[in-house]
Amino acid sequence: MSQTALIVAAIIIVALIGAGVLFMQRRRSEHLQSRFGPEYERTVDQAGSRRKAESELADREKRVEKFHIRQLDPATRRGFMERWAEVQARFVEDPPRAVMFADALLAEVMTARGYPVKDFEQRASDISVNYPSVVEHYRTAHEIAVRESRGEASTEDLRRAMIHYRALFEELVREEMPAEREPEPAH
Repeated sequence: MSQTALIVAAIIIVALIGAGVLFMQRRRSEHLQSRFGPEYERTVDQAGSRRKAESELADREKRVEKFHIRQLDPATRRGFMERWAEVQARFVEDPPRAVMFADALLAEVMTARGYPVKDFEQRASDISVNYPSVVEHYRTAHEIAVRESRGEASTEDLRRAMIHYRALFEELVREEMPAEREPEPAH
């Protein structure tokens, strides 16, 4: 084979490898966008680049794959639902404590489902893998709870926190696991 033919073959091979890499990157991006929905864009904004964000999101997936996420048995589910009803009823008389109890109850539900609950940011990141459409509710509710701890939240803020907490609570106590449901369309 002539030297020119070897050079052309090498160029073709490099081009094919490059095309393959681009194809794989595009598929990865599409997968992450589909899986994380609005959380994808939030992470891109926060990370400052798609590459960093996609690496972080892929790391989240790998981390959560190692967890033993499980469904709640019917009795445990009922118990959590009864406690949630009590938390909501408490809101009428004591909104700040109701928000505090809602946050604590969500941590208990997450633990029962198999999520570690060490710190808030890690919890939100872990939850975003299976519940990307409601993780922003969780962040908003938590932010209001933090403001309340400093005496900076109004009763209306606390009401909104309860609504946001309820969105995640309802997802976590559903009977089917997230993977068993149809994926939600990206907005």
